[in-house]
Amino acid sequence: MNSTNNPFSIEGKTILITGASSGIGQGIAIACAQQGAKVLLLGRNLSRLEETLKLCENGQEHGFLSMDLQEGVIDTNDLPSFVKTHAPIHGFVHAAGISPTIPLKVMKKEQVLTAFQLNVFAALEILQILTKTGVKAPEGMSMVMISSVMSEAGEKGKSLYAMTKAALVAMVKSLALEYADKKIRFNTISPSVVNTPLSLKSEYRKDELAMKQVQDQHPLGLGEVEDVANAALYLLSDASRWVTGTNLIVDGGYLAR
Repeated sequence: MNSTNNPFSIEGKTILITGASSGIGQGIAIACAQQGAKVLLLGRNLSRLEETLKLCENGQEHGFLSMDLQEGVIDTNDLPSFVKTHAPIHGFVHAAGISPTIPLKVMKKEQVLTAFQLNVFAALEILQILTKTGVKAPEGMSMVMISSVMSEAGEKGKSLYAMTKAALVAMVKSLALEYADKKIRFNTISPSVVNTPLSLKSEYRKDELAMKQVQDQHPLGLGEVEDVANAALYLLSDASRWVTGTNLIVDGGYLAR
């Protein structure tokens, strides 16, 4: 089907993606490139960004920028210059993040700030850049934040992680209203357990019984990166042009139990 007649196509669109050097961010970048998009990759690890770039080859002139989002992005001109060079921007996916497991009794303020900086503040700063610098595509932009089912379901030791992900869900609801007249949409995707390099290092992976319990909590089984990437493709495409302020659950039935 010709891309001009296919609302699910993102061919020719330019998509900025954080956390693009591994896991869900990398998977979304590759999926976007496979669908004909130009991808702009942000990540801390330069060599892994270059590896992702090779996996995204599709004839488009992709771009990448190595930067540590933990350090903040507003105080440097690198990112504004980067996005202006590659404008217009059609979409943004914030997939960078950390998943701390810290019981309340030992939680430190510094740990809270570290988690919020990468999971929330970095996204907020990038959104400010994208909405201020006149880089928006004339037809509009789609902003997609990767949240988590932990924004809606509790788990021992995950209160800090849950706070950061719930903040994203709440944030997009207000931003969706704030920017609707500017044709900028905001949505979140909330996955459950997905097989990524990060999740493969989880403590439950080391215990057969614990692993079985996690698997049993997902009626459709554990997710793959492609499952989240496909959801992102939908939200980045014109097929979702009437979707904003929404939290798309992609969890294999985890929350349906």
